[in-house]
Amino acid sequence: MPAPAETVTRSSRSRRLALAAAVLCWLGFALIAWAVTTGHTTAFDKAGLLFWHDGGQNASAAPRGLERMRDITALGGTLLRNVFALGAVAALLFLRRKREAALFALTVISGWIADGWLKAFFARPRPDLVQHLTQAGGYSFPSGHSFNAALIYLAMALTFAALSQRRSVRFMLIASAVVMSMAIAWSRVWLGVHWPSDVMAGWLGGAGWALMAHALFHRPPRLPDQ
Repeated sequence: MPAPAETVTRSSRSRRLALAAAVLCWLGFALIAWAVTTGHTTAFDKAGLLFWHDGGQNASAAPRGLERMRDITALGGTLLRNVFALGAVAALLFLRRKREAALFALTVISGWIADGWLKAFFARPRPDLVQHLTQAGGYSFPSGHSFNAALIYLAMALTFAALSQRRSVRFMLIASAVVMSMAIAWSRVWLGVHWPSDVMAGWLGGAGWALMAHALFHRPPRLPDQ
């Protein structure tokens, strides 16, 4: 059964908002990338990293606090974020949303490839200004944890929000994804493995990718036949 006119109108408005937000995110990413490559973020990055550290050591590195921060950052790691992504695909298939499942998987995979390409292109070394409080390898810009956390959790939220008729549910899904992904991004600076500009650009890039995919491919869900 085709979606009702009200759902179509809401979907069209959602796509326009997502497109506008995606453009803003990518403009922000481009601005930060330009600032990084021209050295304009040097003072900001140093101040932002040292704010959470003292003399090269984390100012809040009590075992309990450190463990909690590592737990937060793990949510953006390869294992857990992919577990959540696979869970979302399985849930969509269970709901008989094959198109949404396929588009969500394509969004995640293509974004992961884009993040790897961007890292190789900028080839920015990781900060050596402070002690690293967790294992981290590869290049620094943009932050892979930040990019992929914003990409996966926001794409997941947008996908399931589009299936709900309740505004409060849609708001809570998207707000939760934003808060979680931002917490993951912040944890990378706290742990000393990324400059602030790395995580800012990473989050904007991942969010922009998720929003762009939603704007381009989302359509009103068809209601089940009675």
